[in-house]
Amino acid sequence: MTHLDEDHRDRYSRHVVMDDIGPAGQKALLDAEVLVVGAGGLGSAVIQYLGAAGVGTLHLVDDDVIERSNLQRQTLHRDADEGRPKVDSAAEFVRALNPDVDVIPHEVRFTPENAEELVEGVDYVVDCTDNFRARYVLNDACTLAGIPFSHGAVFEFEGQVTTFEGTADSPCYRCLYPEAPPEDPESEEDIVGIMSAVPGTIGTIQATETIKGIVGAGTSLDGRLLFYDAERMDVEEVEIRKNPDCPVCGVDSEIDSLADIDYADGFAID
Repeated sequence: MTHLDEDHRDRYSRHVVMDDIGPAGQKALLDAEVLVVGAGGLGSAVIQYLGAAGVGTLHLVDDDVIERSNLQRQTLHRDADEGRPKVDSAAEFVRALNPDVDVIPHEVRFTPENAEELVEGVDYVVDCTDNFRARYVLNDACTLAGIPFSHGAVFEFEGQVTTFEGTADSPCYRCLYPEAPPEDPESEEDIVGIMSAVPGTIGTIQATETIKGIVGAGTSLDGRLLFYDAERMDVEEVEIRKNPDCPVCGVDSEIDSLADIDYADGFAID
């Protein structure tokens, strides 16, 4: 376990003086290992705040490179980073921000073939992905391993965020979305609009949920989905109920690994 020296107590003093974090909570953060999947818009906020908070080990997963259109919302990356792997740019940012953090970039796509290995041994996972396939794979890997994770998604002026604790009583992403909605055949040719600050808002909530989960403070969003509408500046909450017949987290689930799941169109499990 990390010993809090004078430099730690100074750097993290605003945590150390809090009743619900304190020295023990800051030690827990410095000893924690977190996997962030996606180093784009959501990941930019998550990675910055987890790095600043002193999460001891950050694994960053993304196989994408920085495009000029990313710079409008992906605040980890600079103009000069265009063409670089996102995980390299993100790792460089965190190392400059906080030398206490061991940043491990993984320039790979998060897939059923590597997901279980990537989540193994981490304390928390943050879902900053931008597609349904990755979300289902991440959910299944974390749920089967009993690892808590925060989910976020954004579109135009809107965002949603929740936490799945990975306990026997908790719902999972498949309880919320048993299968992915049908895709518009023209959607692949369309540019998806995202207002620049919305991923920052949702990602900051994800970082908050992660820090709370590690230090054991407050109440998480487990079982609750927040919908954020920046255009109307409105937040709504929807209950997420555990599906007792869920093929992944249900009582009678017979799935032991991702190898048992066929990730076909729609991602439903019969």
